[in-house]
Amino acid sequence: MDNNIEGEEVEFRKHAKYFIRFLHTLPGRLASHDSTRVTIAFFAVSGLDVLDSLHMLTDTFQQDICNWIYKLQVVPKPGERGYGGIQGSSTFDVIGTPDSCGLQLYRWGHLAITYTGIAVLVALGDDLSRLNRRAIIEGVAAVQRDDGSFSATIEGSEQDMRFVYCAAAICAMLNDWGRVDRKKMADYILKSIRYDYGISQHYEMESHGGTTFCAIAALELSGQLHLLSADTREKIIRWLVFRQQDGFQGRPNKPVDTCYSFWIAATLKILHAFELTSFQANRDYVLSTQDPTVGGFSKWPQAYTDPFHSYFGLCGLSFLNEPGLQEVMPSLNISMRAYRRLQELQRNWTLLEEGLAAGNGEVTVHIE
Repeated sequence: MDNNIEGEEVEFRKHAKYFIRFLHTLPGRLASHDSTRVTIAFFAVSGLDVLDSLHMLTDTFQQDICNWIYKLQVVPKPGERGYGGIQGSSTFDVIGTPDSCGLQLYRWGHLAITYTGIAVLVALGDDLSRLNRRAIIEGVAAVQRDDGSFSATIEGSEQDMRFVYCAAAICAMLNDWGRVDRKKMADYILKSIRYDYGISQHYEMESHGGTTFCAIAALELSGQLHLLSADTREKIIRWLVFRQQDGFQGRPNKPVDTCYSFWIAATLKILHAFELTSFQANRDYVLSTQDPTVGGFSKWPQAYTDPFHSYFGLCGLSFLNEPGLQEVMPSLNISMRAYRRLQELQRNWTLLEEGLAAGNGEVTVHIE
């Protein structure tokens, strides 16, 4: 760990304006991402949160974003399959489309969209009162597979470690695991640890920095990190530390990439081993991908910027205690400010449930 970090300055205001542009207008090259617009909103809103710049969005605009997220919530009717959650955009809500065309059959919650949608609401200070939490948790349980993994939707989706993480994050944020089998989930994770002690996306696949984060974060969020033996934990840490060149790479013999300054660093933060890395080398690489003209970060120097790498670049700098950036909660991938608010909401839910269970007609909750 480096005690004194020096070098290029972070272009705070330009990055904030960069994210705001993505909340208003998306470039044509992102048209193929229409069905996942909620994730783009997540990177933009969370990026502004980490920059401590949410005040640059008017109260009305913030409320418009919350209302849009709620509009995308899918709640099954009684007797229907558990497809509750949040969908990625209004693609399946085209005005004037007759029911006979069948679009409504594909209005399903998606785990990654549900996770990022809830995170956006929390970042913007929403009280989550309009979420049908039971439908969401039942939707998570409905996509758990026999091997303990999860798919993104009830049909037509891969099942792998990415969605294991999303499922764990949703349940942790809503403080409810419902019928989700945490033990099976942990077994799936442990069986995905590879010979080199990185963790793969699915059985018998290559170790990967992103899915190692997903696995370790899911274990922590589900209260099962203790299932890793001390020896296994140390070997995972070794694999992670060896991913640093100057920035971090996602796999051996691959180029470094800005986003791994989150994926690898966050995993090391969870395992309390981030101090084993070079802070200065990491910072120098991340800032080498910064666009000082219009804002944003790219995966490599001189490449195109995008909201994904811009957000994760800022998270990586936050882990380095960059002055002016908000602290990030590693396992949930939200600001600590948003996490503290979420904890307050969870306490109020618990008080409400305890009051109802005790038969009290009135329960007072407090939101600051």
